[in-house]
Amino acid sequence: MPHTAMTLPPGPSAPPAVQTARWLFRPIEFMDACRRHHGDAFSVRFLGFQTPMVMISDPAAIGALYRGRESGLPPGRSFALEPVMGSRSVLLLEGSEHLSRRKAMLPAFHGERMRKYESVITEVIHAEIASWPLGSSFPVHSRMQAVTLEVIMRAVFGVTDPARLERMRGLLARMLSNTASPRLQLRVMLARRFGRRDPIDNLRREGAAVDDLIQAEIDERLADHRPGEREDILSMLIAARFEDGSEMSHEELRDQLITLLLAGHETTATALAWTFDLLLRHPEPLARLRGELDAGTDGYLRAVIAEALRLRPVVPLAGRRLRSELRVDGHMLPEGTDVTPAIWLTHTRADIYPDPFEFRPERFLNGAPETYAWIPFGGGVRRCLGAAFAEFEMRVVLREVLSHLDLRIANSKPERIARRNITFSPRGGTPVIVTSRR
Repeated sequence: MPHTAMTLPPGPSAPPAVQTARWLFRPIEFMDACRRHHGDAFSVRFLGFQTPMVMISDPAAIGALYRGRESGLPPGRSFALEPVMGSRSVLLLEGSEHLSRRKAMLPAFHGERMRKYESVITEVIHAEIASWPLGSSFPVHSRMQAVTLEVIMRAVFGVTDPARLERMRGLLARMLSNTASPRLQLRVMLARRFGRRDPIDNLRREGAAVDDLIQAEIDERLADHRPGEREDILSMLIAARFEDGSEMSHEELRDQLITLLLAGHETTATALAWTFDLLLRHPEPLARLRGELDAGTDGYLRAVIAEALRLRPVVPLAGRRLRSELRVDGHMLPEGTDVTPAIWLTHTRADIYPDPFEFRPERFLNGAPETYAWIPFGGGVRRCLGAAFAEFEMRVVLREVLSHLDLRIANSKPERIARRNITFSPRGGTPVIVTSRR
């Protein structure tokens, strides 16, 4: 067999500082320019990384990447997330440790178990929309953040004590706001490059106060003589056992709870904000969705969510560090290369999605696209644990809001995409106006 030379695909020639700035402040324009000039696969250089990162968008290449179970995490995930999530976070563990945690945690987010959270979500969204003013503009993104935080505190953490709930609400909101700062990644990169004080230190201090409240919840749950009557995810994690019969330590329970908080709060809230933005700008899909909701069906609702996640994926990258060679777009990438799907590029391929920039939920009514052509939650063995829960929460929230309120978009100009740490968020917060209560 002839030897295949190891090569990386070409990419922009600008210095790493320039590429980093473009990625942080104009990510869509940056990726689109790279696709137009270099094709489906290209190499980029960012500050803080010693080697180039390869971005790919072809579903076949993504499938090959995600099926390679031995590949590990790119280094950026650990240094950005470990100080907040903790070293035992399922997002940061690799190999057999990751798989065992994933297997133990997955039952809490699927099937009939997940449906038990519907009443909590419904109660939270009803309380929220009751406070929305008539006739005044307000950003729906921040209101969705309040909803998803409340759902996590009650359905995931299982907090029932009113005083603890109020204290946790304030602490978590502040920590989440700082974690989602659009400048956090840049500040971390600059601090580590020039030896400045690490901005993660402030998050650690905030996290310590949160840890005390989480520990109180864990202690209360362990002292509960009727744990089987609790439906929250914390109670399930306490009861979970690994294949060797061992259980999660207190430290690991804390790490997994913070992981679920950080992974499930901002992402779901942002996905909801984008869905409202797209729906309220497209009267025909909105009218059809209202009609089907009134008829008690949710097929079109599911299609609306799938199309919103396609057109506005919240997390842009979900990469791996190769532990074996990988052929991509005519290049043989060597072991150790950092490779990531550029999710927005995959979702806007005209060969898969005709008129890819149009909002057309109908494209998801006649079956799903190929496995790796729709990847808002990543893929493979590291696909988001809470994907089913996030979609379920979105269905309940959208159903209740659209069934009880008439809304319109408050700004005629299309929302631009802005970064909030690792997410792509609506720059203006999706301002809406409630015109009437139904």
